[in-house]
Order: sequence, then C-alpha cells, then structure tokens
Amino acid sequence: MQWHTLAASDVAHETKTNVKTGLTAAEAEKRLRQFGYNELAEGKKESAIVVFFRQFQDFMVLVLLLATVISAFLGEYVDAVAIVVIVIMNAILGFIQERRAEKSLAALKRLSAPQAVVLRGGEWVKVPARELVVGDVVRLASGDRVGADVRLIEAAGLEIEESALTGESVPVAKSAAPLRTAQASLGDLHNMAFMGTLVTRGNGIGIVIATGMKTAMGQIATMLEEADAGATPLQRRLEQLGKILLVVALALTAMVVAVGVVQGHDVYEMFLAGVSLAVAAIPEGLPAIVTVVLALGVQRMIKRNAIVRKLPAVETLGCASVICSDKTGTMTENMMTVTQVWAGGRTFAVSGVGFDMAGEFSERGRAVDPTRVPEIARLLTMAVLCNRSELKEENGRRYVDGDPTEGALLVAAAKAGLAKGMVWREYTVEQEFPFDSERKMMTVIVRDRNGRRLVVTKGAPDVLLERADRLEWNGREQVLTPAWKETIEKAIRQMASSALRTIAVAYRPLAETERIVSEKEAETKLRFLGVAGMIDPPRPEVKQAVARCKEAGMKTVMITGDHVLTATAIAKQLGVLPPGGKVMDGTTLSKLSVDELERAVDDIYVFARVAPEHKLKIVNALKRRGHIVAMTGDGVNDAPALKAADIGVAMGRSGTEVAKEAASLVLLDDNFATIEAAIEEGRNIYENIRKFIRYLLASNVGEILVMLFAMLLALPLPLVPIQILWVNLVTDGLPAMALGLDRPEENVMKRPPRRPDEGVFARGLGWKIISRGVLIGAVTLAAFLTAYERSGEDLVYAQTAAFATLVLAQLIHVFDCRCDRSIFDRSPFGNMYLVAAVAVSLALLLVVIYYPPLAAVFHTKPLAAVDWLLIVGLSALPTFLFAGSFRARK
Repeated sequence: MQWHTLAASDVAHETKTNVKTGLTAAEAEKRLRQFGYNELAEGKKESAIVVFFRQFQDFMVLVLLLATVISAFLGEYVDAVAIVVIVIMNAILGFIQERRAEKSLAALKRLSAPQAVVLRGGEWVKVPARELVVGDVVRLASGDRVGADVRLIEAAGLEIEESALTGESVPVAKSAAPLRTAQASLGDLHNMAFMGTLVTRGNGIGIVIATGMKTAMGQIATMLEEADAGATPLQRRLEQLGKILLVVALALTAMVVAVGVVQGHDVYEMFLAGVSLAVAAIPEGLPAIVTVVLALGVQRMIKRNAIVRKLPAVETLGCASVICSDKTGTMTENMMTVTQVWAGGRTFAVSGVGFDMAGEFSERGRAVDPTRVPEIARLLTMAVLCNRSELKEENGRRYVDGDPTEGALLVAAAKAGLAKGMVWREYTVEQEFPFDSERKMMTVIVRDRNGRRLVVTKGAPDVLLERADRLEWNGREQVLTPAWKETIEKAIRQMASSALRTIAVAYRPLAETERIVSEKEAETKLRFLGVAGMIDPPRPEVKQAVARCKEAGMKTVMITGDHVLTATAIAKQLGVLPPGGKVMDGTTLSKLSVDELERAVDDIYVFARVAPEHKLKIVNALKRRGHIVAMTGDGVNDAPALKAADIGVAMGRSGTEVAKEAASLVLLDDNFATIEAAIEEGRNIYENIRKFIRYLLASNVGEILVMLFAMLLALPLPLVPIQILWVNLVTDGLPAMALGLDRPEENVMKRPPRRPDEGVFARGLGWKIISRGVLIGAVTLAAFLTAYERSGEDLVYAQTAAFATLVLAQLIHVFDCRCDRSIFDRSPFGNMYLVAAVAVSLALLLVVIYYPPLAAVFHTKPLAAVDWLLIVGLSALPTFLFAGSFRARK
C-alpha cells in the first residue's frame, strides 16, 4: 500500500478507523489478538551449549584435536594438554563473539517507544506502545518517540529526527498532504512518521499503518537477522592451511611406515615413528599465536581510536578493496556551519568549522570586520532573534540544543561578535509563530528597549522573496523589483550549486498600535535582508585519507541518505568522486536487480538518498563482484549492511547501539581517517601472520626432514622426542610470537590489496618454506654426522650437536622472515621483542646443554668450542645462502 499517496480520508477507510473517535477498546483488543503485539520479534535462539560446541567444527580445530589424540597415544601428555588448552581458548573466543552478535536485535528493540498517546473511543489515553494496532489514531508531540509507522493526517510545525533510520543530517519537517510520487525513499516521505524516530519540534496526529515486524524498523530487524558476513579471509586461509597440513601429515606417516617396512623394521615401531613426524608437521601453537597477535593488534588499534569487537576483523581490514562510507559524521563534521553570507548585494565567506567560535568574514579573499558592515550585523542579529536553539557546553564539548540550522546561525553571529545573550539583552519576544513545513517559515514579533517593535522572519529564500516588497542594499532601502529578485535568486543558485543549504532572513518595523493575529498578517510586506549558506563541512583530514586509500588500491564509495547535490559536492571536495565517476540515487537503485547492480557497481562512487535495504543491496553486489567490503555507518538503517559486510565499522560517538552491536569495529572519533589507519594496522597484522607461518612451517619442515633423511639412510635418530618437543614449545613459540609484534614495512600502504582468493602460500611463501626447511634439515643432519664421527660414534654428543644446530638455524632464520626480500633489507634491531625472544631461546638452549640436571632430562652433553664454530657456520648457511643469491639478482 502506497500510504503516502493517499488522502487522510482514504487512509482512514483502508485501516477501518474513525479519525474523530479512533478505535473502540474492543476493536483494538480484537486486532491485537489477531495481529499480535507491536514489537520486534526475535529469531529462534540457540542454546549456549550448541553455540559453544559449534566452535569445534572448524577444520583446523579438528586437525588439532586429531593431533591431541595421537600425542596422548604416544605418551606426549604435555603436548596433548597444551593443544587442548589452545583449542578451548579459541572456542571460548568464538563463543563470545557469536553471542555478542545476538545483542544487535535486542538493542534494536530498545529503540521502541515505551508509551503512546492514542485516541480510543473518542478519548485520548496513554497505552503501552506494544499495544498499538493498525488503525489507531495517535498524537505526537515534541520529545516523543514514535511508537509505530504512522501516516500523518495533521502536522503543526512537526519535525522528526530520522538520522538513525535514513541518514538525513537534520530533522525532517513533516506535513499531512499526500505525495504525488509513488516511488520515494524513506527520507522523502514527509507525511509519514516511523517507529523509533524522535519528535524534535511541533506536534501532529496520525493513523498507525504498520506495527511490529511490518514497520520500517521491523524490516531492518529482518535484514539484520538474515545478514551473514560469512567466513573472513583469514578464517578461509587457516582452513586451507589445515587441509594442507592434514594431507602432509598423512603422507609422512604412510611414507615412513612404507620405508621402514621395506628396510625390515618392525611395523609397529615404524608406525609410531611416522605418527611422531606427522604430529611434528602440525604447528599446534599456530591458532594460539594467531589469536594473541590479533589481540595485540586490537590493543594497538585502541591507541589509534578504533575498538575491535571481533578478532578476525583486525586482519580482514587489511585486504579490504572497497570502503563504503557514510557521509554525515564520518566524512563530514556532522555540524552544520555557515560558510557564506549574502547581504546588501555582497557575498562574504565565513571561516571556521562546527561550533568553534573562532572564524572570520572575508570578501574576495580580503578580511572584513563584520561589526563595520551594517548589512552583516543586521542579518545576523535578526537570525539570532528568530531562533529557538541554544549553544551549550558539556565536558568541554560544545553542542546545539535544538535545530542544527539555527545552531549554525548562532555560531556565525557569535563570530561577528553578536552572541545570543548579548543580542537578547536588547529585545523581548511578544509573539511567536513556529516554523511550519507548509509555510516554510518561522516568525517572531520582538520589542527593543526603546519600545520599537519588529516582525522578524526566517525561512526558505524563495518563499521569503514572495513575501517581501523591499530589500536593504548598500545600507539603503530599495523597492524589490523583478530585476533585484533575479539578482538575489542568482546568488541563491550559486550557493545551491555548492551544495549549501540556504536560509533567508527578513523583517519589517511594526507600528505600536498594530496588532497581529495570524502568521499571514505578520509575514507580509517584509524587507529582505539576505541569505546564509551552510553545509556540514568535510573533515579536513579525510581528503588525505581517501587519497592514501586510493594509493593503496582501495576504492572509496560514499553512501548517504542526503540529497544527490549535497553528496556529489562533498564527494568531489574529498576526492571520492573522480572525473567520469557515476552517482546513483535511491530511486534508480530501487529499479535495478542485484544482477544489474552487480554489473554497474564498479563504476559508481556515490549513492545518495538511499534506504536501509539499498545499503545491504550495495554491499551484496560488491561482494558478488569479488570485493572485500568495509562498510561504515552509525544509524539503525546501517545495521544490516554493517553485519553483512566483510568488515562493519560503526561510529563510537554518534553511532546507535544497534549499529555498534552489528559492527566488527567501532571508531572512537567517528573519523574516516581512523579507518585508513586501521587498514594499515590490518595489513601489517596479516603480513606478520604470514611471517610466523613461514617461520613455524620452515622450522617444522627442517625437523621432519632431518628425521626422515636419517630413516631413509638407516642412521640413528638425530633427535630424541623430548628435544623435538622442546624445539616446538620454546624455539618455535617465543620468536613466532615476537614476529607478530613486527612494525609495518614502509610500503605496506602502497601495495594493492591482496586478492580474496589468495592462498596462504602465495607470493613465493611456499617456496621459501620448502627451500629453507630443506636446508635447515640438511645442515642439522650434517652437524649430526660430523659430530658422530668426530666423537667416536658418541650418539648423545652427536644428538646434542644436531639439537643445537637445529635451534640456531631457526633462530637465525627468524630474522630472514621479517622481510619478503632479504635479511639485509631490515635492521634486526627494528623489533627488539624478537631480539629478546631469540636471546631467551638461546639462553635456554645453553641451559639444557650445560646445566647437568636438565642435560640428563634432555639427553645432551657439553659441546667443544671447535664444534660450536661448525654449528654456527652450518646454522647460518640456510639464511645467508639465499640472502646472497637474492642480492646478486638485485
């Protein structure tokens, strides 16, 4: 039903109600039983136990659980317990994140109005808003939260704050007249009021046309419940890695068993040896290190004004290819600011942003003292008199109590030395005619200290021009001829072309004996003073952030509920809209299917006048094109898209609780530039994860191959099980953790985002792991054979040499893992955490070799100085061999 196109009588007929008496109590009760309560329904809740055990379905977790069983079977209980602890920790984190997501709908429900004033049986009564039914006649007044979707049938100066639902930056003036356009976005439905929005001014009466899940808010709740972001790129990569490791583990087991049986060894003995190597192939510490590194990234992001609510989101930001950003408050200041004043035939620029009183007036680039320009002084004085808003300060932060447009006029007047308190000391108000959306004006009648009376009016420039017959020009009063009107209209058009919201001010002297009964009598024969042009200005740092994102290969898309002209102007100023880039409004977007939008979406940079379902449609179209999408927002209308995006980013200051609960990341300063900083952090986190995957797997390959080579050559085992366990827990763990704290490389924000389908071993990582692992295994075996021969076949001595070589080779290799190119390209002291971790690992190695009680446990012996020279030389070979060849190629 196109309720906004129907006359009030037709709405009453369709809803079977009487606008004079409303529904009877009996009829309301009947409809309530038939259609249910006016509240947002919650989907079927899963029990906490089901949610918890679902965390164990991840493939990598299943691989680790298999490793746990095998470790326990082999008697390596410490290893088994460590893996179990890691798995449970990850399950708890996943459980917490999933339960948090359920709070989005609960936050949405809290926006519902607790009570409503309704006409029942001819009497106005208060009822719980959840008992409203279709056909109820409700009354709205300033300060009320709308209890259901309502078609207005009366509106007197009614304005409703709808920014949480539509993204509109200022309250919307409402009227009762039917609209001619059948297809219109929520922001253009001026004769409708929606559940959860707030009445900021005036009053009205309307008929309830939708309740519960059928309201605009209910449709958002449905989309929020159905939206699914899917697995993050990191989760998909770790699952891929888990499958690879499982295949490798099974292949190793089969190979060792087969080789051993062929050589005549006992089948059971070979099976145990194969399984031991298979367990060594699985880096059981990987999930724990990933979790810790993500958590550390969270702490760093807090310092950069970003709070991460879902750990995988930290890394997901790093591969974002499209940032869909709200305009109001994210790219702009969310503070209406007067930037131009036209008065007395002259145009003046006004500097300063938001509610800061610092600013100056200038004409053609030259500073002007507004106190010496009577036209400016009179215009702003009258704008202060015809103004109900107040500038207030709380906790050092200035804000407007009232209409943002009026607040902007107060700030402009203060910049000219005309603070409201000072102006009002000279005047008293006798009468007021509030702003009305049909008149598009507000008027007051004031008296000054000398008893002179004035009618002061402000409103839409075109309307005031029709009501004026004179103007002030260069300090003199002129008859407002058609030629003068054309001059004024040209100035207004110039402001509008810059996306400025314009408001005109006029006045007329009033005789002492003249009595005004109606606004029609007051708002006539006015003297036109001038026009103020205002805009919600762009944040100064956003333009550079957009440019850096573009340099990093990311496209920025503006999605806003504001008008096309305003959105286009801001997008051009910020560099979001390039030459040839397309702009699409909500009406056009509604007519496109998802497939059609998918084909066109790469060329569109600005979506204006959009509805909540449009944002979700845009996100889904971009994801179908293969993009990793970051979506920002602050309103209820943004919540479904925030949840569906790969990474949802909510505003911390202006954001609704619904948006924050649906998002993965919350910006404390509501600033687009913070997103760019978070993306840099996310990219670095992923690169650090690649670094320690490279380190762990290369180390594991080295451990496996030294054992496998020895078996194939029918040699004694170079390492005993407890030494392998020590390497896995100490040498692998500490440096890998420290790699996660590595600083970003200089070019991290000059690379294009990695492809969503990029594998873990992309960009040569697989080759680096295999090549370094083979060399680590080879030099460890070489050290074992040399020491075995030099010591007169002393197996414990030879195993100690192999053990020391394996550990040193890994500790040197960890510095190579810090850079994709060569170990020489980055100073080893650029990560002091890594230096400390290596020093601790080295110290512990010396302890288990030279401290007799531990040497007995770990089957080691003190090594001769000459053997240490051999060990150090062999250990450095895997890293410096490739570093040298790389530098030669360069």
